Amino acid sequence: MKDLISITDLSVDELESLIKKAMDIIDNPDEYAEKCKRKKLATLFYEPSTRTRLSFEAAMLELGGSILGFSEANSSSASKGESVSDTAKTISCYADIIAMRHPKEGAPMVAAGAASIPVINAGDGGHNHPTQTLTDLLTIYRERGRLSNLKIGFCGDLKFGRTVHSLIEAMCRYEGNSFVLISPDELKIPGYLRAGVLDKNKIPYLETDNWDNMPELDILYMTRVQRERFFNEADYLRLKDVFILTADKLMSAKDELVIMHPLPRVNEIERAVDEDERACYFEQVRNGKYMRMALILMLLGIE
Repeated sequence: MKDLISITDLSVDELESLIKKAMDIIDNPDEYAEKCKRKKLATLFYEPSTRTRLSFEAAMLELGGSILGFSEANSSSASKGESVSDTAKTISCYADIIAMRHPKEGAPMVAAGAASIPVINAGDGGHNHPTQTLTDLLTIYRERGRLSNLKIGFCGDLKFGRTVHSLIEAMCRYEGNSFVLISPDELKIPGYLRAGVLDKNKIPYLETDNWDNMPELDILYMTRVQRERFFNEADYLRLKDVFILTADKLMSAKDELVIMHPLPRVNEIERAVDEDERACYFEQVRNGKYMRMALILMLLGIE
């Protein structure tokens, strides 16, 4: 049995296998309609979610399986004080695979240690979000035809943005990639990522607080400033509107630029950008379903 807690739990070969499987699902959906017949996915979401939870549920339903679970901690025995490990042991009696989102970093790892079925980390605090990264990899591959030799810009909340952390870790494994990290000083990437991933692997990167490098970018990955990660409301209000992507800012960008965002957005991408052919964030949402279908099949050992 294999769990997915961090994107580094998957080898490059496994990542490529998942992308290949997702592409086949896109091309041949009918062939996968009953692959998970009589299998059950439990979605244990201790934190609000729209795209991640519904895409997991849609993925399992399109594979012919069924779903159970909860969408907030208050509707589970967590409200009575039940531990994550006890919940995971209990759900193992009912389901075949678990997808868990939790506000505390490391909670899905605790669940994986207790469960007797595969556990997927669907986001833990500001730490990891590996299935969003799988979605992002598929989107980049479908749009650019490769995962190497790309200049990738990340903009916004790079400190708490778990999608950013996971995608940087993944893209560092492909040769020729470099990063432009656009954020205010207060929201720069955490030190463990800078020293333990970028510096350690001698990956070229630039930290900046402006858009000057826009013409060089192949990918622009926008993120929202997350109110729920701030302890101080004043700091959130001061930083939430620092970087807003407008149509004017894209005038100097490449024609083949891929604009991504894990969503939900607040106001960091103006609505006019939605009409730009380079905007791929809603296609990114659709790709998430296909990649989660491929992952469920892999973890359940279904060919």
